[in-house]
Amino acid sequence: MRIALTYTGSEQKHRNYVQWLQGDDDIEVLKAGAEDNNLDLINDCDALVLAGGRDIHPQFYKAGETDYPNSPGDFDVRRDKFEMAAFGLAQQNRIPVLGICRGMQLVNCFFGGTLQQDLGTVLNNIHKNQVHDKAHAISIQDNSLLSKIAKAERGFVNSAHHQAIQLLANGLKVNCTADDGTIEGLEWVDDTGKPFLLCVQWHPERMFQRGLGDSPLSKNIRHRFIEEIKKSKERT
Repeated sequence: MRIALTYTGSEQKHRNYVQWLQGDDDIEVLKAGAEDNNLDLINDCDALVLAGGRDIHPQFYKAGETDYPNSPGDFDVRRDKFEMAAFGLAQQNRIPVLGICRGMQLVNCFFGGTLQQDLGTVLNNIHKNQVHDKAHAISIQDNSLLSKIAKAERGFVNSAHHQAIQLLANGLKVNCTADDGTIEGLEWVDDTGKPFLLCVQWHPERMFQRGLGDSPLSKNIRHRFIEEIKKSKERT
């Protein structure tokens, strides 16, 4: 089994993803990124994980303003373009995709949705990491894919973001929210005939740092993703 993982820009963060995805299984995780110019790698992989990282350039969600609170200043448009193309290729190849934090936002932008550029001081106190990730509760929508995976209506997740979904793209639906209303997860409105897609705003790959490594919002997500990859391979 081969999983393409987009590169966050941090070796330590990349290792967190690799270790979480591999677990105790025989899984090869391959770095995909603009620096390596290896978009064709997606054609040789069984799944794609869109990792977290710096803000997506506003041009990808039709916003002109780049000087906003907590803006990174130095956007990485090459990465944005690469990951948009990688997701498009994954959809074309009908392989499972897991979008994490920035990855969820990128999927929404890909389908024409928009982002709230900054949550503001009050909500950033809940969601934006400082030295360490924050943690907060989420409510999970009944009958969603996520509810079937987590087998729960509520849960705690880690948090390290200052942006959020604003206008939801056509074809996607919200599967969970924070108590303040911030959208924390997306999936297909109707997954009939579509490859597996799950997007979350938190970081299941490093929930262990908050003592939440055994949470179904980390462990069960990984397990279901691996199972979906296996099923997808069997169909090809």
